[in-house]
Amino acid sequence: MGLRVGMVGYAFMGAAHSQAWRTAPHVFDLPLRPEMAVLCGRSAAAASAAASRLGWAAVETDWRALVKRDDVDLVDICTPGDSHAEIAIAALRAGKHVLCEKPLANTLEEASAMASAASEARAGGVRAMIGFNYRRVPALALARQLVADGRIGRIRHVRATYLQDWLVDPSFPLTWRLQRQHAGSGALGDLGAHIVDLAQYLTGDLITGVSALTTTFVGERPVPGGSGPGAVTVDDAALFLGRLGSGAVASFEATRFASGRKNQLRVELNGDGGSLAFDLERNNELWFNDRADSAGPQGFRCVLVTEPGHPYLSAWWPPGHVLGWEHTFTHEVRDLVYAIAEATDPSPSFADGLQVQRVLAAVEDSAAHDSAWTPVDQGGL
Repeated sequence: MGLRVGMVGYAFMGAAHSQAWRTAPHVFDLPLRPEMAVLCGRSAAAASAAASRLGWAAVETDWRALVKRDDVDLVDICTPGDSHAEIAIAALRAGKHVLCEKPLANTLEEASAMASAASEARAGGVRAMIGFNYRRVPALALARQLVADGRIGRIRHVRATYLQDWLVDPSFPLTWRLQRQHAGSGALGDLGAHIVDLAQYLTGDLITGVSALTTTFVGERPVPGGSGPGAVTVDDAALFLGRLGSGAVASFEATRFASGRKNQLRVELNGDGGSLAFDLERNNELWFNDRADSAGPQGFRCVLVTEPGHPYLSAWWPPGHVLGWEHTFTHEVRDLVYAIAEATDPSPSFADGLQVQRVLAAVEDSAAHDSAWTPVDQGGL
């Protein structure tokens, strides 16, 4: 039985998702076979060229038409954040499953409406998932298992950074990611959302409050097309402290101004029984410290996460044959397809995405009020 997919957007994330939809049924024994039915983009010529290159069977230029199609069972949203809510809510109400890229929306109000729509659709068997792909790095999935099994004890510290450098040059053009009306926020929503989600996923706990600052280093950038400079209306960097419900403390840094760092995500958990550390630039490795080790060899050991018993690895290559960034999206598709086939709730859910959005909103609120300690809304869903 097939699962017919319609995807909205075909740029960076669209290409990554397309590879995942193509690859997943050839690697995993899926209960439903994904079919790349329709690709949607505003330009018919550009969308047709992308569909041919990426492997989609048909093209639409209006997402509303895609949502209405009888040959689409699932809508995959790979557009800027300002369109997430409208597309996702319409798709859910039309009875389509939804996969939506992160962050869930540009505002807390939109995210709440999306989570409510997903909750209502769930009663009719319709599933919705947000695409926090780093949960699907095998090393991070293994880290979550070790935490859940109590291998590092009670967590005391969470330390997370996400560093990029693509905005260091002030002549870099004013893209949609630098405009609040399209992106919602800058490094905070683009990068910070990932490390907030990972902190809550890995610990199994929620962030309850933050103290934050944000900054924009370059306030104007060239408008594409040569019409002069335009205002940057999002943050370039965000730094914040947090506390989790357990009492553990956390620190976060997200920036696009870390020269030499192309896409470095690091996370470390320190517990009273040991520690775990991960670096995306060495994404097949998980560093593990077990305080139960004798004093002589006490320290971090490097676990190469490529064994068949490690998360997702049984479907791939012999031990030691490493995986890459793109595999996280293939694992994402695998998990979503299984959830739909088994009528279970996929994870992370839109409710999880809403929780991350609440943290992001608290960060912005704190930064706007001189880094004042700001509780995170712990509302329903």
